[in-house]
Amino acid sequence: MKITRLYLIRHGQVVNHHELRYTGHTDVDITNLGVQQMENLADALSETGITAVYSSDLTRAVKGAEIIAERLNLKAKKVHVFRELYLGRWEGLTREEGVARFPDEADFRYRDLATTRIKGGENLQDLRNRVIPALNTILKEHHGEHICMVVHGGVNRVILCDAMGLPLENFFRIEQDYGCMNVIEYFEDGIKVIKLLNGGPNQELRVTKIY
Repeated sequence: MKITRLYLIRHGQVVNHHELRYTGHTDVDITNLGVQQMENLADALSETGITAVYSSDLTRAVKGAEIIAERLNLKAKKVHVFRELYLGRWEGLTREEGVARFPDEADFRYRDLATTRIKGGENLQDLRNRVIPALNTILKEHHGEHICMVVHGGVNRVILCDAMGLPLENFFRIEQDYGCMNVIEYFEDGIKVIKLLNGGPNQELRVTKIY
């Protein structure tokens, strides 16, 4: 039985990580530590037999994918639908700025996104509806291969919820640190198995809290 293995990675630390902004589709770069996190992953993945590397088309994911792909002598492929959850008119704002600018949405809580959305934005079901079909297409194209995706915390959580058969209300129970790696195996009979969750070579960096 052929098994398709997905190395699912969250991009490295972003330059505005300390500001706690709703970044979503806003295009931001990664820090020097973020680059180091991606280089660590590139080293760890160098002997895994990966045949394809994908990312969203946002800089923070593209840069990591290119670092990994270069180490593997591959070319990273950008997929627009793998962008992070879109937060509508709250894009680029902190919670405090959002409440001040849009008091009619002062009761908004990020954890409610399974069923609600900011005006003009997406909820988690919207995110799932664009991510999972694209993922399934890629898995079909690379049946029996090892592939890598460098995407976003929200995208990763949707994929992990799908793999574990969890309702999206469990989305926020899954931690996804900057530069983390998840490993999912997809079997021909439809079974999906999580081999690694929020792990990888950057674990020590996260534990020591240097970011």
